[in-house]
Amino acid sequence: MSALLPDRVQSLNNQGTAEQADYILYWMQQSQRARHNPALERGVQYANEHSLPLLVVFGLMDDYPEANCRHYTFMLEGLRDAQQRLETRGLRMIVQHGPPVEVALQYADDAAVIVTDRGYLRHQKQWRTRVAEAAPCRVEQVEGDVVVPVETATDKAEYAARTIRPKIHEHLERCLQLPPRQPVEFPSLGLDVDRGLDLSDIGAVADQLDLDRRVSPVSSLYRGGASEAEQIMEGFLAEHLSGYDGNRNQIHTNAVSHMSKYLHFGQVSPVWLAQQVRQADGPEADIESYIEELVVRRELAINHVHFRPDTYDAYECLPEWARESLAEHADDEREHVYSRAELVEGGTHDPYWNAAMKEMRETGYMHNYMRMYWGKKILEWSPDPQTAYERTLHLNNKYFLDGRDPNSFANVAWVFGLHDRGWKERPVYGKVRYMSQGGLERKADPDAYVEKVDRLAAEARAT
Repeated sequence: MSALLPDRVQSLNNQGTAEQADYILYWMQQSQRARHNPALERGVQYANEHSLPLLVVFGLMDDYPEANCRHYTFMLEGLRDAQQRLETRGLRMIVQHGPPVEVALQYADDAAVIVTDRGYLRHQKQWRTRVAEAAPCRVEQVEGDVVVPVETATDKAEYAARTIRPKIHEHLERCLQLPPRQPVEFPSLGLDVDRGLDLSDIGAVADQLDLDRRVSPVSSLYRGGASEAEQIMEGFLAEHLSGYDGNRNQIHTNAVSHMSKYLHFGQVSPVWLAQQVRQADGPEADIESYIEELVVRRELAINHVHFRPDTYDAYECLPEWARESLAEHADDEREHVYSRAELVEGGTHDPYWNAAMKEMRETGYMHNYMRMYWGKKILEWSPDPQTAYERTLHLNNKYFLDGRDPNSFANVAWVFGLHDRGWKERPVYGKVRYMSQGGLERKADPDAYVEKVDRLAAEARAT
């Protein structure tokens, strides 16, 4: 039927195509975009084959795990962008207030086939299982948010980047293909269905939701949506790709693409990003370095949550050597111990760490190199490693726009030894990798970073 990579397509139930139907349903949840979206194009193909329109539906819940007004605002901006772009193709997209499973099943009775995208967190998997079990028609899942589908790369939780890298590269060229854009032969704008929420006023929509409003949106700095992501990426390729390999750990610069937040919400395709970088005019070392981060490192994180479904967000996910070593040093004397409240306020003795916390708290972002330093110091300054793990994950998920996803869970666990090896044993850290203030000063310009953060925070507060 399809020019899509077969590895991306999975049937979730044994139902057939419903004979009496009003439309094909694309239940959108993870791939929140109108372009370069394999699930969407699969839905259009089904619609054309069955001479039916394609209806796109998104279930907007109030209580997504650990999400707050910052996250919802960014997501709603992206959904509005997707809705507008789909309308130009003649496709109706409904954003319906309600639990995703209930919203999907609300429209299932009139669907010939349900196509959905793929998520790897346990609740995302549970949603799709429940819809597949209850739907009266075929439910098909299409992967659109990794380059190499997880099971294509490997059948187990990988130990480190070095073990998954050759397995990903074995399939990389074959998987770096965007889905062909299908003609919409049967538009759905005229369907007699509930129009859902009006996304023209994002603030008004957010006001209707029962959200945690203690963390403010950061739209003045980072606005959601594929249109915004494409513009930012264009600037990165023109200004920062050349020299990326050497500059990406220079925390005072802006030599980063800022794509993690857009990837988090599925607002941009990783395949499209990889293609853009590979086609750009830049040194090979810089291109390879970006692909390593985008594909190998990111998909190692997705491998982590997929193959550790019960523990990916728990201290127990750490390798045995790390847990044993940390336990041996759990009672070591700590020079500084801070409460969670002191950490939130950036009230430590370390001005660089305080700046990193300010960047996170005020802007929803933190330079990746500082994320590592930030997490290592929480381990050093907490009363025990389990408390440190809980604090790091809580703050990560609360303030970062790209928190609460596979990268977050894997990156936090990396601070405590996941996907790493044992190092020289030292107090508190045991054999877990250590990072120091002196090392930061040798490798970067943290004073310039502090100044940059102060400017960004002032800009965020001014709007």
